[in-house]
Amino acid sequence: MKVLIAIDNSPSSDTVLQAAITRTWPPNTTFCVLNVVNLLRFEKLPALIEDATREGERLVKEVAKRICDAGYKAFPNTSPGNPRSDISCFAKEWGADLILVGSHGHGAIARFLLGSVAQGVLRTAPCSVELVRTLPTSSSSPRKVLLATDGSECSVGAAHAIAAEPWPQGSVFKVLSVQELLVVGNQMEAASPAAFYPAALVEELTTQARDRARFAVEMARDILRRAGLALDDTDSIPIGEPRSVILDTAKGWGADLIVLGSHGRRGLDRFLLGSVSEAVAIHASCSVRVVRGGQHSKENSHAD
Repeated sequence: MKVLIAIDNSPSSDTVLQAAITRTWPPNTTFCVLNVVNLLRFEKLPALIEDATREGERLVKEVAKRICDAGYKAFPNTSPGNPRSDISCFAKEWGADLILVGSHGHGAIARFLLGSVAQGVLRTAPCSVELVRTLPTSSSSPRKVLLATDGSECSVGAAHAIAAEPWPQGSVFKVLSVQELLVVGNQMEAASPAAFYPAALVEELTTQARDRARFAVEMARDILRRAGLALDDTDSIPIGEPRSVILDTAKGWGADLIVLGSHGRRGLDRFLLGSVSEAVAIHASCSVRVVRGGQHSKENSHAD
């Protein structure tokens, strides 16, 4: 497995480092510690670029050494450019399976800062991306993982990705599929369809949504169960707006990590797709991993 750790000199990068060191990884996992020197910051002060590059080189070497000291293979890399796009470009060239990136915290300002880099990575990365917020106290600490699924191929891939990882003993996994309310007006507004459609049609649509959600949950649970993972069997097909339900469920359950699938689209489609995965990544109080479509197949195709 190839894990790209994207860092800068912010406190959130130390959280990412600690996550890499304390987590259990598959055998032969290799890490690349990457710092992209943001040239936009020094557009009017080009003389500072050299100093920033030296500081970046010092930072990635120090972090790579700490990962090596923890028993893993790691190497440093520094390059000038635009972190918002260059992190994803490097991940593609290197063939990364997962990008770990930090969050600057919560609140309006923090989310704005997050959007400048992490959102860019979430939208453009060729592989899975994890926004790291919470840390296990040790590699043996059990974790609570919430898998949000809609039964699509990418959601199945997310379930397989979870099943393929080593998890500490005692970890618990909850599968959630939201029965989405019919959207009226624009896609940011959801309301009951009862006032707009005949009762029979509403009942049919509701039944179909419930059946799809139930099928999605059972399919994901079967994948996790066959991997020997412990499942939480509480209600897992609530009705509501997906983003809100996922966030509320994760907070109420005390999840350490939310995992969602991404359809891996490009351009405007990816931007629109982000209305769920990106909203969850930005607003969640815990770590969030967005698994790219086809990622499970990729992981099986090479051993690194």
